Amino acid sequence: MKKTFLMTVAAVALFAGAAGAAELKFKPGEDSKFNWASLEEFKKSHAMAGQSVTIFGPWRGEDQALFESVLAYFQDATGINVKYSSSENYEQQIVIDTQAGSPPDVAILPQPGLIADLATKGYLVPLGEENKDWLLQNYAAGQSWVDLSTYKGKDGKAAIYAFPYKIDVKSLVWYVPENFEDAGYEVPKTMEELKALTEKIVADGGTPWCIGLGSGGATGWPATDWVEDMMLRTQSADVYDKWVTNEIKFDDPAVIGAIEEFGWFAKNDKFVDGGAAGVASTDFRDSPKGLFTSPPKCYLHHQASFIPSFFPEGTVVGQDADFFYMPPYESKKELGNPVLGAGTLAMITKDTPAARAFIDFLKTPIAHELWMAQSSFLTPYKAVNMDAYANAPMRKQGDILLGATTFRFDGSDLMPGKIGAGAFWTGMVDYTGGKSAADVAAGIQKAWDGLK
Repeated sequence: MKKTFLMTVAAVALFAGAAGAAELKFKPGEDSKFNWASLEEFKKSHAMAGQSVTIFGPWRGEDQALFESVLAYFQDATGINVKYSSSENYEQQIVIDTQAGSPPDVAILPQPGLIADLATKGYLVPLGEENKDWLLQNYAAGQSWVDLSTYKGKDGKAAIYAFPYKIDVKSLVWYVPENFEDAGYEVPKTMEELKALTEKIVADGGTPWCIGLGSGGATGWPATDWVEDMMLRTQSADVYDKWVTNEIKFDDPAVIGAIEEFGWFAKNDKFVDGGAAGVASTDFRDSPKGLFTSPPKCYLHHQASFIPSFFPEGTVVGQDADFFYMPPYESKKELGNPVLGAGTLAMITKDTPAARAFIDFLKTPIAHELWMAQSSFLTPYKAVNMDAYANAPMRKQGDILLGATTFRFDGSDLMPGKIGAGAFWTGMVDYTGGKSAADVAAGIQKAWDGLK
């Protein structure tokens, strides 16, 4: 997984805790922004006192505390004893546990590739057609979530094996509202307008973009998000899907075109702070700082929802800095509003009534709203109360998810590690360094062909 810096690393030791030890953070029935009725309805049909469920997931530190605050309501409603655990190397741990025949009842993972591997080896339990129908009806861009949740089992047959819960949005462009207001700029609604704004800023004597690909041994990954966003805005979702599995080759004209769309922004010296030559050498964590200088060194920055962590201390998102949805092309209206992102998926690794009950719990609005009201949680669930979001920026990102006609998972995270976290990264560095998109794409495809 290429963005491991997003995960809180607190200790090597295994974390484990019973959710029941936590008090209910919000008193049931007292705040109208929560759908308490959904919790009461769930409670009526899931009285399971004395049963237990073990849940293994990626969340540690602050995120673990947030998740356990939600689990407390599940335990309170059902009487089920809940034990959540994680580890620093959770990806390896779940493989070890399933192979040893001692899996948790429920596993939650952010890597579809790992989930696919577990499914094909027979370590996961199909969730049933009813959950497929539920996702289609209740999640915005429902078919996208069905696609993300569908894997082939040991018998080779495709089925729903996972349930998406807690999503991240990557298709964002960051800016400083005061800078826009001073210059008289407006937030673009189409890619054509974004390109026109880029050229307008240059004409006004400014520099439009801050772009940085530096990330130590992972240098290059920010460019893969750019290319993935461009693939979704220039090609249909099925082309994107075939690209990440190499059914459509990396040196296909569709892919080369998406790389060149990124190059339109990144390879023009006038468009980027530090010039095109500085793109690969600028650390992604330092890159957005140019938004906040006076005068601004840049006006725009493309990055996922985590980037405010690297804004100057005291920056208030929604006031000092804001974002807008990376817009689609007016000329390609048929592609709708695609959103690139990531997220976690819950699956049953040991089939028990309590594990099934947990999946049912995730289908209640309250299971989403309780985390929404705190921090770092987005959902495409159409039935949630958007007022439950803790702040306006989170609600705005939630709106982006609800407005999506297509959602696709980060492509490089779906590719084999030597490509998505290897040749693709280095290829993007070579591209911003002067190589042609065609040559770079051919090199990545050669690396893919060399996999055994």
